[in-house]
Formats: sequence, C-alpha cells, structure tokens
Amino acid sequence: MDAARSAVLHRDLHRTYPAIARGAGIYLFDEDGRRYIDGSGGSAAVTAIGHAVPEVVDAIARQAALVAYSPTHAFTNAAVEDCARLIVERFAPAGFSKVWFVSGGSEATDNAVKMAVQYQRARGEGSRNLIVGRWMSFHGATIGALAYGGNAGRRRTYGGMLPAAEHIPPCNSYRCWANGACPECDLSCAAALDRTIRQVGPENVAAFIAEPVVGATMGAVPATPGYFQRIREICDHHGVVFIADEVMTGFGRTGRNFGIEHWGVTPDLITCAKGIAGGYAPLGAVLARPDFVDEVARRGQSFVIGHTSSGNPLSCATGSAVLRYVLDHGLVENAAEQGSRLLAGLEDLKTRHEIIGDVRGLGLLCGIEFVRDRATKEPFPPQLGLARRIGAATLERGLISYPGAGTVDGQSGDHLLYAPPLTISASQVDEVLAILDASLSAVEEALPS
Repeated sequence: MDAARSAVLHRDLHRTYPAIARGAGIYLFDEDGRRYIDGSGGSAAVTAIGHAVPEVVDAIARQAALVAYSPTHAFTNAAVEDCARLIVERFAPAGFSKVWFVSGGSEATDNAVKMAVQYQRARGEGSRNLIVGRWMSFHGATIGALAYGGNAGRRRTYGGMLPAAEHIPPCNSYRCWANGACPECDLSCAAALDRTIRQVGPENVAAFIAEPVVGATMGAVPATPGYFQRIREICDHHGVVFIADEVMTGFGRTGRNFGIEHWGVTPDLITCAKGIAGGYAPLGAVLARPDFVDEVARRGQSFVIGHTSSGNPLSCATGSAVLRYVLDHGLVENAAEQGSRLLAGLEDLKTRHEIIGDVRGLGLLCGIEFVRDRATKEPFPPQLGLARRIGAATLERGLISYPGAGTVDGQSGDHLLYAPPLTISASQVDEVLAILDASLSAVEEALPS
C-alpha cells in the first residue's frame, strides 16, 4: 500500500508496506500471491501454531456467537475460567494457581509490577516502590514498562518522563558487561542485583524483572547456568519479588512450557502473552502463586489492576483453543527438536559467513549477532544498518526476519531474531536456512570494503 494513500499510521513513516492477504501454516501470502515464511513469528514470537488453523477459527466463531464481551466488574464467564484452568493445570510451573488476563505483554508486565508493589504494601512494606530491571531488556512499550526496561533506543525519546527505576547489567556470555569474566562466568552480573539493592536500600525495592531469554533487544540471549538460581537467592534474602517476563518465551517457545524452567527456578510472578493466543486474538496474562495472592486477600484487600478488555471471553476462548492445539500436537516437544536443528544450521552458516559473530537461543527462539571483526567482536557502524539490510534481503527471497539494532550497548550492534511457528517441520527449517544463506551472501558482496 502506497504510504501517501494509506489512512494507517504505520511504524515507519518512510516505507511502503506490502499488504498481506492471507496465511496458511507457517506461511503468509501478499496481495500479489508472493509467499513468505513467517520466520519471526510476527513481531515477534507471536504466531505459535501458524496461521488459519481450523480448530481455532471454529472456536472463535463459537464464542462470538455466545458472548464476545462480558463486564468483569460484575461477572465471570466460562471462557475465562476454562483458559485459566488450562494454564495452571497443563502449562504453569508447580505452585502457580491464579491467572489475571490482560490484552498483551506491556499490560502484563505493568500489571505484575502493580501487583508486586501492592503485595509489598499488604505485608507492611509500604516504602518498597522501586523496580530493578536490566539494561538491554525489553518489557513493553508503556511508560512504566519502558522505565524498568533497558532498551535504549525505545527509552531515549521519553527519557525525561520515565518513572524512577534501577538497572543492572545484562547476562550475556558473548559480551559480558560486568567484569569481562565470561565465558568463565563468575555470575558477577547476578551479584550486581545484590549490590544495587543494598545501595538503594532493600526497604525501597519492590521487585526485580527479567527475561529468561532476552528477545528483541539482544537477539535471543539466554542467561548462563546458575544465573537465575543466584537471582532467586538474592530476591529471597532481600524480600524482593522476582518477576519472570515470559512474554516471548512462554507456552513452549524455548522447548519447555516456560523459559525459566531451564534454570529450575520458581519466580513469584510470571508475565506472558504472544504465544498464549498465537496471534489469533489480543491476550496476555500474569500468573501468580497462591501465597502471593493470599497475602493481599487476608488483609481484606484486592489488587488495583485492570483494563477494559481484561478477561475478555472471546480472547480467552481463543487462548484455550490455541493452547489445546499446542498440547494435542506436541508442539513444545517440536520446538525443542526443530530448535536444535535450527541452531545447528545457524552454527553451520557461521562457518561460511565471517560476519556472523555469535549464534544463540533456546528452542525456536534463536538469534544471530553480526560483527565486523570476529577476533575483536567489533560491530558494524550503526549508520550501515546491517541487520536491516539482511532483513530486507531475506524478505525479498521469501523469509520474514526480525532485525534488531543496538545489540551491543543500545547504540551499536546488529542482530536477527528468529521465532517461527512451533509447527515448523525439519524441511521448512532447512528452507529458512537456505534463504538466509543466500541473503547473507548477497549482502556480504555489497558491503563496502
């Protein structure tokens, strides 16, 4: 669609967007009939079960014919109860028994932070208002989420109006911010949380929030072994709520139900979205342990949270249909299997393309970081827009990638993120790799010497 003729305010004001007409499985088709592999899973890691799944389409129609919206201040409904029960019984880590539904990831993290602060006040810790996040993280695009998030590019425009928050270094074995110890990691990046809490005063800190695998900002970087175990110990010692941001990693994306399970750690709250309804409807959630909820309830209080579409029955019925499809078709296991194939293939591409500095990820959340010099890990100049160039090259060849910039420090660095539908097959993984291979070759040939 010509940008001058479109009434839509698009993300990029200076780009003409092709129009998608339909989807089927892992593929999208534009109005001219061109086929694209949904390699990013939307924007990103959303389309968990692929497009146009009949079981989900039918479930949406059935619920719409019953009731599409219900006033949550006055009623519950079968759709919201069923979806919550399915999550706690079949997906959530042991000990989680309550689900609060919202419309997306930004709302989920904001609501989790509100719940953490109210929990602290309910137990007599009214001065605990600070949230600690990590640099190079992303927890949503609301003003609150940008404050405790650490995505420099998204924060910069609003810097003067962001609420107070503390940040510690990310956990990134390829580029250690803490003290250069990686890959012989001494968990200095985790120790930074203890130091920060002590500096600002434990009596002022309500919660710590982190992604088990950092998605959009760094390109699928998992924490090192032992990291979240140490984080859990520090939070327990200081009475700080630990929030696991599983907006990208939840519901099978990493080859486990939730990403934090790779570390054998139980957080206090889990935020999720994206894969919960697979892009078929706006849906996010906060998962809470019963002792967390009981602390507020036994004082005669309730959580002051909520949005117009919280607990929307149409969205929740959609979520139930998507999650049942994940279970019925073994997609968590397929994510682990095909994710291993994809990562191995990306490692193979690394041997043939010198601009690939690092390959990382868990399950079907995989990333590639690009460097000008492997020995020094020097990134390409930001003005070159390397990730954007490679993303354009893959799109031209029929593969949707998710380019990211500022990978190193918020300003320099380039990566691509891949999060295809969990339904992807081995032959389709190979197709992704073949297109990426050809695209990298084309971009490399055009790079200035």
